[in-house]
Amino acid sequence: MTTRLVLVCHGPTTATRRAAFPDDESIEGAPARLRIRVDLAFTGPAVCCRQTAAALGLAPRLEARLRECDYGRWRGRTLAELSDTEPDAVREWLTDPTATPHGGESTMDVLARVGGWLDELPSGRQRIAAVTHPSVIRAAIVHAIRATPESFWRIDIAPLSHTVLSGGSATWTLRSLGRVPDQS
Repeated sequence: MTTRLVLVCHGPTTATRRAAFPDDESIEGAPARLRIRVDLAFTGPAVCCRQTAAALGLAPRLEARLRECDYGRWRGRTLAELSDTEPDAVREWLTDPTATPHGGESTMDVLARVGGWLDELPSGRQRIAAVTHPSVIRAAIVHAIRATPESFWRIDIAPLSHTVLSGGSATWTLRSLGRVPDQS
């Protein structure tokens, strides 16, 4: 039996528009309704995830492991700003998956947290949706295709995009990447 998991990236926020490290903030505008039927839905705890899930008409369970990477003292700052003020720290963070120059979580921490969640999802023929953050979706893709941790930064996840994985436990397959369908 195959599980189909649709990972939906939350709607745009002030941080995503500024290319800044996120804080817990609201989305800007409401997305269209999701066109799929789901048996189970999850959302990360951030306001933007909960608002996006509600706008999509989902009744999700709150899942702490779908939270954004903890960027520590970099929250609210842009990558461009940090590249000017802390170039060595940014370089280390982007090249070493165990690095935490910001004082928060490493890429490896996020990969382990998300991989654990994926592997614990209930198996069987069902459709699951999860509204979460770009870092969580990147980690799910890396886990699903068994890519190297260094490939994490080579995956771009846009607001309101969706990623479909199928399978279950340790046998996930990447099915598709795209935008959330518009019903208007």
